[in-house]
Amino acid sequence: MSEVIKLISPVDGSVYAERPALEEAAVEKVISSARAAQHAWAATPISERVACCLRALEALKAMNDEVVPELAWQMGRPIRYGGEMGGTIERTEYCASVADEALADIERTDKPGFKRFLRREALGIVMVIAPWNYPFMTAINTIMPALMAGNVIVLKHAAQTLLVGERLAKAFEIAGLPQGVFQNIVLTHGGTEKLLGSGVIDHVNFTGSVAGGRAIEKALAGTFATLGLELGGKDPAYVRSDADLDYAVANLVDGAFYNAGQCCCGIERVYVHENLYDRFVDGFVDLTKQYKLGNPLDEATTLGPMAQSRFAAWVREQTQEALRKGAKALVDTSAFAEDKEGTPYLAPQVLVDVNHQMSVMREESFGPVVGIMKVKDDAEALQFMNDSPYGLTASIWTEDVDAAADLGDKIETGTVFMNRCDYLDPALVWTGVKDTGKGAALSEIGFHNLTRPKSFHLRVEH
Repeated sequence: MSEVIKLISPVDGSVYAERPALEEAAVEKVISSARAAQHAWAATPISERVACCLRALEALKAMNDEVVPELAWQMGRPIRYGGEMGGTIERTEYCASVADEALADIERTDKPGFKRFLRREALGIVMVIAPWNYPFMTAINTIMPALMAGNVIVLKHAAQTLLVGERLAKAFEIAGLPQGVFQNIVLTHGGTEKLLGSGVIDHVNFTGSVAGGRAIEKALAGTFATLGLELGGKDPAYVRSDADLDYAVANLVDGAFYNAGQCCCGIERVYVHENLYDRFVDGFVDLTKQYKLGNPLDEATTLGPMAQSRFAAWVREQTQEALRKGAKALVDTSAFAEDKEGTPYLAPQVLVDVNHQMSVMREESFGPVVGIMKVKDDAEALQFMNDSPYGLTASIWTEDVDAAADLGDKIETGTVFMNRCDYLDPALVWTGVKDTGKGAALSEIGFHNLTRPKSFHLRVEH
């Protein structure tokens, strides 16, 4: 009897969906089908592979009215924000626009008598282990370029968003993708580790926790599969003395609390120049207090529940630890009636008088809490921004482009923003440093990480 994977809705604690995990024989059939399909798919012209992915995108767009409330039930994002279709469209269409160039042969013509070029070949079977927080967009980051490059996909989605994998599979079925090229599977953690250790997967892309990334690496040890990891983050913002104050406040509040703070590149800590600090904090708190915490199926709700009660419990624990160590909470959570201990409903919180001996300023929160510290200059801000085991994004709020670029060179991070945050530009590579992981997605480099280089050295005159 196979184990049943249950999706517990954060809306009301009910079982929203359940699916049986695949047993070993069924997994073997999936892999056999994928391997059988891969060579023919890789031999299909790029234009046809791209066209098929664009047809799948159209199929997803047609589902969006159903998907938005489905996402609210699965992971708690308010329906007022309309799901993830905008980012899914932008990333897929960008991949389609650069696929030819990214996968084109690179000719070397400087040596008479030889035909020499580099070619990018598909890796084979790509396994995507996708997270629940942005379940469509994070999966699409790998799925679309991998398919366009000639790989086949095995998708194992998070239990919290089981139905997303089924939606994607249906979209590719509607698009006419050949059998075996895209397969959605349901697995236990043990089943996933066994599949990874079997040596039949050529590349794995995992988005999740640092502990999860270590488990993936351990499971893959000795298989020589390539691996992309996007793991934890503690993304900082620095508000310089010349920043547009109102603009910085509005965007950083949104960057901290959108999706209940459950964003890979959400703002988790803010450093503000002493000249702006008091006004910034006042504005930040005033705007934070305007959130409406509640049922994500209600159009008036601007802050839904966290995906699971245990995630909210961790943020509550971090906040209490900070308060015990001298931090001050500036939001009266009693004004948020839905905020109840033991539930995933958690009010937004702003902490001051914080320091780097507190977990909330160093360890990932992944929830609606942010600490704000006063700094005297760029050098002090830089020291604090780099005092973290993570490095995904960092944002600088200033009117001085040269200063932002100079600071950006010194920040240990994958992406430097100026006057924006919490966004993935599909034309730029998405990557991290330190415990945030390794590998890269998006841009032409994303294609390169889903292919292998092959050299052709042909003597044509002898």
